[in-house]
Amino acid sequence: MTANIQQNGTNDGTQIGVNEGTVIIAGSPVDPLDQACLQDLRITDPRDDKERIKSTSDGLLEASYQWIRDNEAFKRWQDDKSNSKPVLWIRGNPGKGKTMLLCGIIEDLAKSHKNATISFFFCQATDLRINSAKSVLRGLIYLLVEQHRSLLRHVRARYDSARERLFKDVNAWHALVSIFTQILEDSALKSVYLGIDALDECGDGRDLLLDLIIETAKANSKIKWVVSSRNEREITELFDHAAQVALISLEMSEAFVSEAINAFIEHKVADLAQKKRYKLEVRRKVHRHLVLNTRGTFLWVSLVLKNLARTQSRHVNEKLKTFPPGLDALYHRMMDQVRKSDDADFCKQILGTILTVYRPVTLSELGSLLAGRMDGLDDIDTISDVIESCGSFLTVREDTVTLVHQSAKDFLDKEVQTEVLPKGVESEHHAIFSQCLSTLVNTLRRDMFGLRLPGTAKAQIRAPSPNPLASAEYACVYWVDHLDDCQSNEAYRLSLKNREMVDDFLRRKYLNWLEALSLLGKISDGIGAMRKLQTIFEVSFEVHLYM
Repeated sequence: MTANIQQNGTNDGTQIGVNEGTVIIAGSPVDPLDQACLQDLRITDPRDDKERIKSTSDGLLEASYQWIRDNEAFKRWQDDKSNSKPVLWIRGNPGKGKTMLLCGIIEDLAKSHKNATISFFFCQATDLRINSAKSVLRGLIYLLVEQHRSLLRHVRARYDSARERLFKDVNAWHALVSIFTQILEDSALKSVYLGIDALDECGDGRDLLLDLIIETAKANSKIKWVVSSRNEREITELFDHAAQVALISLEMSEAFVSEAINAFIEHKVADLAQKKRYKLEVRRKVHRHLVLNTRGTFLWVSLVLKNLARTQSRHVNEKLKTFPPGLDALYHRMMDQVRKSDDADFCKQILGTILTVYRPVTLSELGSLLAGRMDGLDDIDTISDVIESCGSFLTVREDTVTLVHQSAKDFLDKEVQTEVLPKGVESEHHAIFSQCLSTLVNTLRRDMFGLRLPGTAKAQIRAPSPNPLASAEYACVYWVDHLDDCQSNEAYRLSLKNREMVDDFLRRKYLNWLEALSLLGKISDGIGAMRKLQTIFEVSFEVHLYM
């Protein structure tokens, strides 16, 4: 049989091929520990995140970001050989197009600096996996190593003795900083551009990350950073007084941003007019309304266009009157639409659940979390239909449900939380915890993937289609976290029913749960969950003793 070999090259000239599933570098099989190290290091692939963001943000239109090329602060940052201000900070209010701008800068740098190494990361507050300083550093290191495999030795020097714990234990941040610093000092890297989007959405360890950006900018002359954030106090206080930081304020660049938004409107309205077969008069009215009411916000335009895409041409004139100017006003209007919907109660339940989960969930996972909660909300087709009625607060891409923007979460948390979570967030955590256990009890069984051989190597495991764990993956990883987050409410913290539910699950399904975690590559998450569970019940037991 003829071997099927595909060849690719890395930036450092190493030739990589795939021979019937076996990775080959320079004619020799890759060290299995190299593969394991990369798999454990990878928390996400930022390149895939960028493509996802571009697609959910209506694509990356060059006209919407090209103004930055002529910005004096940007040109000085990019062209300054002395690297006197190696950190470019782009700040602006929600919906101003910071993420789109960063995507454009990254792609421009890749085209104009072909000998440079570019690594980047997109923070997202609504996803527990990518909203911490450790996650950011893992993502940056992963992309650097992907482009220069020789750099993996810096990771392996620590990984070989600690394995996956290196990236997750109490000393993980310090270990990652050491690895990151060694990589940046490696002679294989000549010029390095590092990007982080949405620093304000980095929760755990953000102060450490901010300090690291400044320190590496001081210490290493071949590094340039480009970062974006909202106008948050903690970031402003540090960056405003750092000599290494050059600032681009989107509020201060209002004329350029407005011009970019107008280009975005022109392009998107032309596209919508063609799809909806607008008459010229209708097209002009839509264009005029968007230009006059956007108030410098890309997101506002995007949300209005998504609503218009679901509106028949003959109703456009009346529909335009329902879109007030400004993002907050539009969110209030969207919530009014939810209240008036025939599926209002269903919408509020779904919104409450999406606000509470720790990462975006698939439709099947959402279905398992909602099962039995409300009569009629019991299948994927119904859930998909209801999401369409959720006033554009939610978006679905590749079967994954997410909030349309961090500002939508901020609005829902601040303005209508008591409406979408009428019993409180602790109650929703408890409901999700209970439903997670129910899902696991009903789903887990021995040999879920039909492997038959218990010693099957990880690399040889392929999930069957349909995947029997598809609806239970979220429950497998996060059920203990939801129990932990409802402990602040005494009704749940002191509940013997919780102990009984957990005891029953562990007696009946513990080994099946471990197998499922192994198949999902989440054993370390299971270890952390059991440690957290032990702490929960130790505290609960002590409370009962003193009552």
